[in-house]
Parts: sequence; C-alpha cells; structure tokens
Amino acid sequence: MWMRYHEISEAGHAVLNPFSPAAIDRLGEVCRLRPGQRVLDLGCGRGEMLARFARAHAITGVGVDTSETFLADARARVEELGVADRVRFEAAEATAYLTGARDFDAAVCLGATWIGGGLVGTLRLMAPALATDGIVVVGEPYWKEQPPDEARRAMGGDPDSFVELGSMVDRFAEAGFELLDMVLADADSWDRYAASQWWQLSDWLRAHPDDPDAPRIREFFHYTRRSYLTYGHRYFGWGAFVLRGIE
Repeated sequence: MWMRYHEISEAGHAVLNPFSPAAIDRLGEVCRLRPGQRVLDLGCGRGEMLARFARAHAITGVGVDTSETFLADARARVEELGVADRVRFEAAEATAYLTGARDFDAAVCLGATWIGGGLVGTLRLMAPALATDGIVVVGEPYWKEQPPDEARRAMGGDPDSFVELGSMVDRFAEAGFELLDMVLADADSWDRYAASQWWQLSDWLRAHPDDPDAPRIREFFHYTRRSYLTYGHRYFGWGAFVLRGIE
C-alpha cells in the first residue's frame, strides 16, 4: 500500500526527495566523485541522481529499488542522458542486494533508511559494501528545533526516530562513521516536494473513485497534508550527509 501511495503521489517528481536537480548536482561535487568510481544507490527511485552523476562525473553505478514503475522511468532516463552503458538498475530489496555488494566507492541511501530499521541500522548494513576509504551518502530528516510531542507523533516514528542537526554527529559515530560534508534542503525545496504531491493525489482520486485503495489513499493524503502544514514546514529539515568510516 505504501509503495502505491508513493508511486501515485510522486508521479510528477524526477527526484524523490526534497532536493532540486541543482542540489543533486551540488551533492555530486561535494562527494568528490571521479571517473570510473562505482556508486551504489539504494532506493534509487527514478534514477535521477545516478544518471546525473554518470553524466557529470563519468562514474559507473547500480541503482536498486522495489518499484518496477520507478525503475522503468530510471532506465529511460539514463538512455535520455546517454549514460545507459554506465548505469544499470536492479529490482530487489535493498537488504537482499547488500548481502553480496562489495567494493563500491560510494554507497547512497537518500530517504530510505527504513531498510535497516533506521539511520544507524542502515549505515551498519551499508558499511560492508564499501571499498577502502569509500564513502556513504545518507539522506535523512532532522528536527530544525526541538518539537512539541504532538509534532513528533504527527510526523511519524517513535520519539527517538529523528534528532536535531547537531545530534546527527552522534548517530553517525554510533554506526562507526564520521561526517565529512553535507547538502541541506532549503525550505522552498521541502515545500515543493510536499505540496506538489497534493495535486497528483487529488487528480488520481478524481480519476479513480472506485479503486479499492482510494479510501485509504484519501485518508493518508489528508493526514499528511495537514501534518506538513501544521508541523513539518516549521520543524522538519532534510539533508544528505557524506560520511566515511572512523579509523
């Protein structure tokens, strides 16, 4: 059900997180990518990041996602940008793929740390996939200021799911990583990511009133919209953090 909601609400998104294409390009620069390096993207969505990295930095890459809808778009995108010979996509659960993944110069997970039960667990899962001195890039929400309890409940997760930006360093260290750099989403990027989903969902509900999932999708749509307007815009931030293992 959640994946279907995701596919419907983000049907108009090239980048499936609160980043603009320009922020994705900045992230590639921040990661200091070099020609020939191998990049793994877990929960790759439509593959926009890998496609842009391959074109700008001549890396090779593997994208992993469970959505065949998103992967079809990803394969079309690398063809469009002329990098299909350097990037491939796999339909798989991230945890299953990681079992045999080795020697990647960068492993990326933007906004999908549920794969390891949260930030720390996901970082520990990704660590064995790295080459010597390889980096991890993880996209994760954080609190811009200490939120009230009702905001924590409304934005999902248990009380310890997210922390303020300064405490992210401690969570990285808990998983054996140090923070090297970061790119943070600005308020407008967050608003565009959240608000542009509403039109997609409204159109879909009008076009599919008799779909068996329509009542649940409508309920979740209304809940997430109100939660974002009431709490998310004020309290929630999001960033991509570049990490390396602590020696």
